[in-house]
Amino acid sequence: MSKDAHTSVTTFERDAKTLALPWPFTGREDELELIRRSLSGGRPGIVVTGPTGCGRTRLITEAVRGGDRARAAGTPGTRHIPFAAFTHLLPEQVSLHRAVQLLSGTRLLLVDDAHLLDDSSAALVHQLAVHGRTRLVVAAADDAPVPGAVARLWTDELLPRLALEPLPRQDTEQLLASAVDGGLEPLTLNRLHRLCRGDLRLLRDLVDAARERGLLRRLPSAGADAGAWAMRGPLPLTATVRARAARVLERPGPQERETLERLAFDEPLAPHIDDLDPRVLEPLESDGLIHVDDRGAVRLAHPLHGPVLRAAAGRLRARRLARTPDDCGTALKTEETALVRRIERADVRGTPTPVGEWLAQEGAPVPAGYAAVRARYARLRGELREAAAWAREGLRTAPDDAECRAELALAAAQTGDTATAQEAVDGRPDLAAAAAWLAAARGDVDGALTTLADLAHAADAADLTAHAADLAHAADADADAADAADLAHAADAGERGYGAGPAGGARARHDAVRHDAVRYDAVRLGAPEKGGGRLPADSVFARHADALARGDGPGLDRAAEELEAAGFLLFAAEARAQAVAAHRDPRAARTSRTRAVALAHRCQGARTPALSGLVLGELTARQRQIVALAAAGLSNRQIAERLTLSVRTVGNHLYSAYARLGASDRGALPWLVDLPDARSA
Repeated sequence: MSKDAHTSVTTFERDAKTLALPWPFTGREDELELIRRSLSGGRPGIVVTGPTGCGRTRLITEAVRGGDRARAAGTPGTRHIPFAAFTHLLPEQVSLHRAVQLLSGTRLLLVDDAHLLDDSSAALVHQLAVHGRTRLVVAAADDAPVPGAVARLWTDELLPRLALEPLPRQDTEQLLASAVDGGLEPLTLNRLHRLCRGDLRLLRDLVDAARERGLLRRLPSAGADAGAWAMRGPLPLTATVRARAARVLERPGPQERETLERLAFDEPLAPHIDDLDPRVLEPLESDGLIHVDDRGAVRLAHPLHGPVLRAAAGRLRARRLARTPDDCGTALKTEETALVRRIERADVRGTPTPVGEWLAQEGAPVPAGYAAVRARYARLRGELREAAAWAREGLRTAPDDAECRAELALAAAQTGDTATAQEAVDGRPDLAAAAAWLAAARGDVDGALTTLADLAHAADAADLTAHAADLAHAADADADAADAADLAHAADAGERGYGAGPAGGARARHDAVRHDAVRYDAVRLGAPEKGGGRLPADSVFARHADALARGDGPGLDRAAEELEAAGFLLFAAEARAQAVAAHRDPRAARTSRTRAVALAHRCQGARTPALSGLVLGELTARQRQIVALAAAGLSNRQIAERLTLSVRTVGNHLYSAYARLGASDRGALPWLVDLPDARSA
């Protein structure tokens, strides 16, 4: 049975171990199609490998659903019993030759957990592949020893091998949105995605345990994340969690266990290698339990191990060793300053922010200044829902903070959440840039550009004044000392991304970046003449503006490549989208469209004017017609009656369209659709 959701299929076979309904099958559409193709025509089958818990079994089950097949599986306790995995398919006493004869007539054979097969069963699978009369789908873990006969399936090129990567964050978010009513808010999603590293069994266990123990709380019913769940505080220590962390929990040496616990309680900071006993560290490093970076900082290698060790330590030991938020003040300011420096250098590629994330995960107050900078960094990267979440964290501490309100409004407006954006800017004339994006989100792009033009003129005047002040300052014999004092102040206090920043040179840099952002907003809205000429001449933003002003499709593509390389995914998507209209070559336009769509899908629901309607070109005429009617509010039955189609056909078209559009439900459609198409249907 299918569900109207992007790459989501809900099945209703109960899990044999838990008697609970499985989560919807989500993502992996390319892998699903690859397995199905491997079983068509005269193809012999496929081997699917991947780490424990990555969803190998579920993937192959979905790939062969509805077909006639036999199934076998390896188990840990039967590796010494010949043909143990095939006892239900073979007589008691059988030779390998006879087993091959008996199973050669099987049309399709699924072999799960092949890394646990006994030697006879592994040899049988290998011989079936050699004879080629039985199609095989073999699943094995790649983080465990595999019998030689199984490994030779792909090393001898008897079967192709599909090595599964961990489920991407976007697909993990879609999975949780389908499995958890309301979904999880971005900071909780990031936390679980980082802890589980693609282990879907662990992910489900943690979510179920958090729900059963009341560790999840619903966010207030407002904004794009209304009704979403947030998890703060310690990790639930379930049996599955203990099993995944057994390597550190069962470490026999008391010195090793003590060192591991120290590393766990030192998080989010990391002690230096010189502060620890190297004789203890060396075996831990060789076993892959710790990581030492180039600066000598020592951390636990797996992000799950720290929370597990802390949870298992006992209340009294944890009380003695646990770090408090106040202990992280200096490190948090250093982290904030580093983020600001990267924004100033126009480099927002992914960077660790362990201190801020730890505070949020623990449910501790996050200073508004840090939260605003973290929100801005996320927004510039195109992580719009995450940006809004960080801004809300700051507003918990300081409800009227201008910087956090600005970031919340900007992120909300650029995802089409006009209600949240309006609430953030109400009564705040100082948030004019955010108000401009709110106007654009409501379709008033001209009004938004007028506001941005006024802000750009004000920025020009301010820059002239600042330049004059700089000239006067340079004449002062003590200028160098004053600037050095200013830089020291910035490093000590941490610079802020909006509003009142530090004084002197750091404040000037801050203002320059903010003014450039206003000018670049006009470029993003399609009017480079209203800001592009005053952007820094050597910047990618100026090159983007110049290419757009000249209608240079290849130039826009080059700018998009630079923006993507620097981490500005949303800006890159918008540049690609603008290139679609600028290209004279239809093939180049199609390439730009495809890349723009792929980038936009990574931007957490971005709905800016440059992207509006972009992906409709990926749909068939019938899909566009049905999507337009769905966006207008018609049910599947109403659409079927209007277009003289079956309800099933309408559902299938919508399902395919969602997969192409990156939409999870009908609520995400209106911004993509030109509604007159619906009225003319």
